[in-house]
Amino acid sequence: MNAMNKRIAVVTGASRGIGRAIALRLAQAGTTVVVHYGKNREAADEVVGRIERNGGASFAVQADMGSVADITKLCNILKEELARRFGEPRFDILVNNAGIATRVSLEETGEEQFDRLFSVNVKGPFFMVQQALPLLRDNGRIINLSSIVTRLATPRVAAYSMTKGAINTMTLLLAAQLGPRGITVNAVAPGATDTDMNANWLSIPGERESVAGVTALGRVGAPLDIARVVNFLASPDSGWVTGQCIEVSGGMHL
Repeated sequence: MNAMNKRIAVVTGASRGIGRAIALRLAQAGTTVVVHYGKNREAADEVVGRIERNGGASFAVQADMGSVADITKLCNILKEELARRFGEPRFDILVNNAGIATRVSLEETGEEQFDRLFSVNVKGPFFMVQQALPLLRDNGRIINLSSIVTRLATPRVAAYSMTKGAINTMTLLLAAQLGPRGITVNAVAPGATDTDMNANWLSIPGERESVAGVTALGRVGAPLDIARVVNFLASPDSGWVTGQCIEVSGGMHL
């Protein structure tokens, strides 16, 4: 039996892109996956359906990750559903993947854009952890999605870069705080990845080739590249790794 069987993961923003790949990869490893989505129920149901068709267990939950009230509601629903389906309201793995991005410079960033970025990308994961901690089993896992932009100065995504810097700081403090419970906390920092979120700029003539040209492995990343590393961090094999930010970029700008 796979070592991850009977473990339960909650993946935020799991209806598309990297989150979808993470949900499917965890399910492939035998993990029950709770698929969180923000707006697109149809896409979330497709992920749940695919997991179930492959013999796994999954269900979907909705919340606006920029709203603390919604996050509280999500965790209450999660508690009820886990108890109903599995006999106790506990889970093992939290993947804070949900996030938004805007490709605008400091000069072009408006207050509304700035506030929304920090609301979804920073406030959301912070309060998701706060609300979920009573449900997270000892020796569990928290995995946060950061970004390569915390290593590279990228003026075109100024505010977004700052949100991911906050995620790295949160990862460190949570790793120290939750170590006594055996809970590991790590971040994964993707490089340029072929997702819906990045489709507009990757479709600009020459951009894809430009990314490949500054990447040691010579291509744009795929969501599965990120999901495989998250799967490792979610597994028992990663039990001695905590407080780390692991870049998964194929070697961009080395």
